Amino acid sequence: MKRDDSLWKAILEDVFDDFLRFFFENAEELFDFNKPFEFLDKELEQLFPANPDDFSPKYVDKLVKVFTTQGDEHWILVHIEVQGSSDNDFAHRMFQYFYRIYDKYQRPITAFAILTDKNKRFKPNHFEQQYLGTRIRYDFNLYKILEQDQDTLAQSNNPFALVILTAFVALKKGKISEEELLSQKINLLKRLVSKGFERAKIEALMGFLKLYVRFGKIENDVKFDIEIEQTLNKPNQTMGIVEFVLERERRIGEKKGLAKGEKKGIEKGIEKGIEKGIEKERYERNYAFVQTLLAETDFDDAKIALLVSVTVEFVQKVRQQTQ
Repeated sequence: MKRDDSLWKAILEDVFDDFLRFFFENAEELFDFNKPFEFLDKELEQLFPANPDDFSPKYVDKLVKVFTTQGDEHWILVHIEVQGSSDNDFAHRMFQYFYRIYDKYQRPITAFAILTDKNKRFKPNHFEQQYLGTRIRYDFNLYKILEQDQDTLAQSNNPFALVILTAFVALKKGKISEEELLSQKINLLKRLVSKGFERAKIEALMGFLKLYVRFGKIENDVKFDIEIEQTLNKPNQTMGIVEFVLERERRIGEKKGLAKGEKKGIEKGIEKGIEKGIEKERYERNYAFVQTLLAETDFDDAKIALLVSVTVEFVQKVRQQTQ
């Protein structure tokens, strides 16, 4: 059951307005929601260049330009860090982000540290340094998911609360069985649909719920996909956050291909990387998915092909080989 913290990058964009409303009770008075948010990922990368070989960083950072209600030209910056492990340098890094961002934009900054780790003692909320009469202290907003109350989150009508609940369930990894995890994810799915959120947010949150914590057994993935299809009363569709994952896998495939240094050049390397890094895994997952559906449902070949996004001929081939 692997947790994918990098998905926070996508979900924060999908429900950023709800993020603001979640943390600020008077958000409507503070921020102008009629003006679009500007996500400054490229600008942030220029300030803190990412390691090109690191496809799964230990933390996720976002910088967002948000207009306030104080006037047409009045805007601030919201800096968000999602940290998935204990790090003694975390507070110092938050301070580095602050002074580099402020130096570039000269605008007010509000910063949030969302901690998704399991260490109860890891709760950095400020950076402080003093020497020979000179002192500086930088405080930032801290939100420790491990300390939150599940019942309170479940009662909330804010979509971002469902993001936190999903992350909370992920923290139980290793403490509960896969069957219990499946049950909890299905309960979250039903709660999500029952809240009456707009369709785009339901699909984004559903994608996060589906991919943030992955099962170790493929049959549980199948069962959850079927639950999604039945809950929505329509075939499971690729969602924006799913596309985010597929794009990252494509990049990993390209990287593997380039690293092999194929004699026929870069294009051949990319083809090999994609073929070996993605297609084989996708084929195996689709094959297993079809096998499970054939064994556990009475769906016809066309229905199964639609659910798995394969051809009817593929389903027929699996059916023949498993009889």
